[in-house]
Amino acid sequence: MTTLAADREIEALMALHPKGFDLSLDRISRLLERLGDPQDHLPPVIHIAGTNGKGSCAAFSRALLEASGHLVHVHTSPHLVNWHERYRLAAEGGGRLVDDDVFADAIARVAKANEGQKITVFEILTAVTFLLFSEHPAEAAIVEVGLGGRFDATNVIARPAVSVIMPVSLDHEAYLGDRVELIAAEKAGIIKRGCPVVIGAQESDTALQVLIETAERLDCPTFVYGQDFLAFEENGRMVYQDEDGLMDLPQPRLPGRHQFANAAAAIAAVKAAGFEISHRAAEKAMASVAWPGRMQKLPQGRLTDLAPKGADIWLDGGHNPGAGIVVAEALAEQEEKNPRPLFLIAGMINTKDQAGYFRAFKGLVRHVYTVPVSLSEAGVPNDELAIRATEAGLSAEPVSSVASALMLLRDSWDGQPPRILIGGSLYLAGAVLDENGTPPT
Repeated sequence: MTTLAADREIEALMALHPKGFDLSLDRISRLLERLGDPQDHLPPVIHIAGTNGKGSCAAFSRALLEASGHLVHVHTSPHLVNWHERYRLAAEGGGRLVDDDVFADAIARVAKANEGQKITVFEILTAVTFLLFSEHPAEAAIVEVGLGGRFDATNVIARPAVSVIMPVSLDHEAYLGDRVELIAAEKAGIIKRGCPVVIGAQESDTALQVLIETAERLDCPTFVYGQDFLAFEENGRMVYQDEDGLMDLPQPRLPGRHQFANAAAAIAAVKAAGFEISHRAAEKAMASVAWPGRMQKLPQGRLTDLAPKGADIWLDGGHNPGAGIVVAEALAEQEEKNPRPLFLIAGMINTKDQAGYFRAFKGLVRHVYTVPVSLSEAGVPNDELAIRATEAGLSAEPVSSVASALMLLRDSWDGQPPRILIGGSLYLAGAVLDENGTPPT
């Protein structure tokens, strides 16, 4: 990966400050105060938490607002290839990733304001978000939570235009708890008294109850998927319904039935935040939305050239059992429309439920190639990951890299051009996009 000025600033921070998360708002609040509390000088904020679907909701929200002619800032995490992906600044014709010199300057100013005090790099980079978003004009800001909600560094936003809670399931148990109601309570920490709340489609009734009770206790106008709004397929299109009526829309450009619910949550969120959405803008948004590394058809590049001729290659960074289920469902849907043999190339890190992820693909995948995750020190060795896949009932073997897996398939498979999913980790998704020469823009 190219070393940019901002990368050098971040590397210097990494050398000074601890890695990982230290969930508390004290340090970032102190730092933001020294910066003039930029988080209090933002345009209306759509604040998004959840275990799965946060990024898709952010992508749909951005598409809806930009299709309506609004200038929009977007903060997401993690990035796939470059840190700059986390900061999309509003611009005419659509937001653009932050320029390297602007980004490097903001990091340097935030680091200087911190004066060497104990803090995590994520907290400094979150302060950079608020500084950048306060200094560049926009009509809306979309801010994705990094981890949890209650003590996430983004949760210093006092009065969001809307708080959005996407599907909640088990993930990051070491930080957030090992029961879904505990995780839901952490996510619900972004709900602020009297501010609108949108609750996306929940798999767990227990999680849903926690979220609704929190919103009611804080006297929030609340919009719940399945009660106040929903989306469904009809005649090959997506129908969105809420108290204002129906919108008959094209199917979202992001594949998978789960994206109907994610799109619906975004429509509800943008409306709850006070923005009008015309039917024409919603149609344009469904057709233009993009979210790299999540059920993304891998663009033509250096890696795709190694695959069997005619292969249909998909990339997805989902890494927990909930993500495995929705990705497997999306692939099963493709299988119904256009049958092809499916192979999985997987790499995962050791904080995830590997067997739980693999179980979602039982009966769907012919064979799994397990690969190392080179960008994370927590990567599971490929031979150990093959054992987890086998325990989940899949045929699996370890190989040295994604490139090796694609070449092995090319040289050994002589049937119909296969469908290939590369997945199991956002670190792996980022490495694949970088190696393929097709990073997010």
